[in-house]
Amino acid sequence: MKVKKVLFVIFSELMFALMLVVLELNKNTVWGFVLASPISVAILLCYIPIIAKRMKNEEKILEEGLEGYIDYKKRVKYKVIPFVW
Repeated sequence: MKVKKVLFVIFSELMFALMLVVLELNKNTVWGFVLASPISVAILLCYIPIIAKRMKNEEKILEEGLEGYIDYKKRVKYKVIPFVW
């Protein structure tokens, strides 16, 4: 089970690195970073659910290993974007 989580974290970091490489290659285009390349948009759309799953995994680990985290989680509703997520 732990190996799966570690592999998932590695995969998510590789996806992020790939997105950064594509953005770097497209930085001199007219439309800017993300909109300049369909590849960038595809990577970004794949990356969002990966990050969401990673956050859930990290929260589960924090709940198990960090005393008081469940109470904190009840008090703090939005963790990424205020009033959205």
